[in-house]
Amino acid sequence: MDVPLPRMRLLKEAAAEIKQLDPDTAVTTYFIRQLALEGKIKSVMAGRKRLINFDDLLNYLSLSQEQQPKEFHGIRKIV
Repeated sequence: MDVPLPRMRLLKEAAAEIKQLDPDTAVTTYFIRQLALEGKIKSVMAGRKRLINFDDLLNYLSLSQEQQPKEFHGIRKIV
């Protein structure tokens, strides 16, 4: 049973690959870091460096806003 190995990249490598795919992109290393810190994309710490799941990042960027999960902060009314 072959389990597909995720493409893990450092923050700068992920930003560089996106820049290579789209030279005019507005996606920055800082933006990718924020997505990882907020839990919107999968990442793991390797020592002091953060490894990003590149496939998850591409999937997140390709989804439209309507398909993105809604986030709730604070107290919300339960109906």
